[in-house]
Amino acid sequence: MNKESKIKIGISIGDINGIGVEVILKTFDDKRMLDFCTPILFGSSKVISFYKKTLNSNVAIHSISTISQVVEGKINVLNVWQEDVEISVGKSSEVGGKYAFLSLKEAVKALKENAIDALVTAPINKENIQSDEFKFAGHTEYLESELEGESLMILMADKLRVGLVTGHIPISDISKTITPELIKKKVNLMYKTLVQDFEISKPKIALLGLNPHCGDNGVIGNEDDEIIKPTVKELQEEGKIIYGPFAADGFFGSKAYQQFDAILAMYHDQGLAPFKTLSFGKGVNFTAGLNKVRTSPDHGTAFEIAGKNLADESSFKEALFMAIEIYKKRSDYQELTRNTLRRSKR
Repeated sequence: MNKESKIKIGISIGDINGIGVEVILKTFDDKRMLDFCTPILFGSSKVISFYKKTLNSNVAIHSISTISQVVEGKINVLNVWQEDVEISVGKSSEVGGKYAFLSLKEAVKALKENAIDALVTAPINKENIQSDEFKFAGHTEYLESELEGESLMILMADKLRVGLVTGHIPISDISKTITPELIKKKVNLMYKTLVQDFEISKPKIALLGLNPHCGDNGVIGNEDDEIIKPTVKELQEEGKIIYGPFAADGFFGSKAYQQFDAILAMYHDQGLAPFKTLSFGKGVNFTAGLNKVRTSPDHGTAFEIAGKNLADESSFKEALFMAIEIYKKRSDYQELTRNTLRRSKR
């Protein structure tokens, strides 16, 4: 990337019937945002114009048909489709899912081709987006299938970072999915991202237990004693600064999480329920472990308030800033390590 040019942030607009376009418009209502990046919205100027009128927004957009037409200092809207689309504000529909996927697909294509530097995704509806081309539990799984690397979902706000050992899977599958190999893989992914994306040289990581009270010495399950504790010990012997397993209720209730750079929860709600209680509305979802940077707000489509000018853009704005920050730090880290390798070969 030319250091003199602004970072190009691709934005998929999400479900066209949800609050995605609204939080995007509200974010760029602050013209100072264009000092930090060059935004490219993947969608349709017709859809954006519909919401501008609905929300009485004065945000100016620059309609383009190819990435080569992107202009710095403007909110670029890349027209992925030209046809008129039926917008049913606040309602889940097959049409909403179809065009959410078209937006995401083209944005990811541009990301793979280095036409954009990082991606911020507005919310999709995981049910209506399902199709022959999209058979995934969510953004994370789709991105992992398209990009290089293995994904780790991290929700973060300020210094609170919560990652997941297992992601979008049924509760009934969790205990049989958790293995020493999976725990090690997720810890290593977390460790790497803390070093290269957050400039933390010696990360301190907490691992939550699976069962209530970490199994109470086998009274409430054996997984903590037989799988998690031995794995933590092995990781410690490898030099990782990792502690656990911790009982999740006491860990968050006692604010012990404040002593760590990151926390790895065993399953989705174990980590995200306390995270959203502490940080909802200002949290960011970051897909770590992949060769490209992607962030998103910590909320969904919110059909119930769509089109009513009630959506809070704070989380989307934080996701945008975080994408810029992570991209810069990762680029600096990669340049630093390249220089170190060059010196070591001399």
